[in-house]
Amino acid sequence: MRLEQVNGKNIWELVKLRVKEGQASFVATNTESILEAYVSITSGGTALPFGIYDGDVPVGFLMIGYDTDRSWKNPPPIATGNYNLWRLMIDQRFQGRGYGRQAVKLALEYIRTFPCGAGALCWLSYEPENQAAKKLYESCGFRATGELDMGELIMAQALQGGDGGALYPNL
Repeated sequence: MRLEQVNGKNIWELVKLRVKEGQASFVATNTESILEAYVSITSGGTALPFGIYDGDVPVGFLMIGYDTDRSWKNPPPIATGNYNLWRLMIDQRFQGRGYGRQAVKLALEYIRTFPCGAGALCWLSYEPENQAAKKLYESCGFRATGELDMGELIMAQALQGGDGGALYPNL
């Protein structure tokens, strides 16, 4: 498995990927995510959208963010100076095969190269009803912070030597 940044050659196959019908309320479409990446970048932020591939077959999409930008109203405190797993989706045809866990692992490996600068944490948020996401993220080392981002529950993990920063010493 591998990650490939969204580009002019793969964008159209990535926007065709879809989650199962009952999951549509849990994650934005890939088109919406790519539009949000554009807005973030043009507002001084960082968004790194990737296709998730098994060989040459696109099986999903993920997006990594870093810090905040001018377009983000009321970002949670954890966002400042840290990385986040902004989006993760596995196409309905490929769910239940371990691609989500592998994609999170690849994302964390990439984030730990600190491509955008230093950061103590990687955080994410998910809809409270999405228990499958909670289970996946916990299995990948994320822990609840007790905070919310626009109604979504926030989880995080330390990126360096177990140092979750002063606000999150248990990560």
